[in-house]
Amino acid sequence: MESREKALRMASILVDKRAVDPVVMDLRGLTLVTDYFLVASGTSTVHLRALMEALIEQMRERRVRVLGSEGQPESGWILLDFGEVVVHLFGQEERAFYDLERLWRDAPRLTLEPQPA
Repeated sequence: MESREKALRMASILVDKRAVDPVVMDLRGLTLVTDYFLVASGTSTVHLRALMEALIEQMRERRVRVLGSEGQPESGWILLDFGEVVVHLFGQEERAFYDLERLWRDAPRLTLEPQPA
């Protein structure tokens, strides 16, 4: 699975789980760390946990594994490193505080369209 396809598939999973305002930023050419950041919010600790678990499980079914993770739903921030795609799941207040979209404002955004299941 190409990195762009992977990022869009992950965004689709989060949309299906009602993540708030998912954004995929194309970081190719801006950093060597990863190709894409996927940033989304959950509405509660329970919602953040559900988003994280759905993403890990559904990507595992596609033979894409998490290489590393940081944070917990209770902290309001979870980072999931899938290699070419790094996912940031935030509580709404934490997302506003860290404001990754502003920090990476030069990164093009991908248009989120329905992805096949």
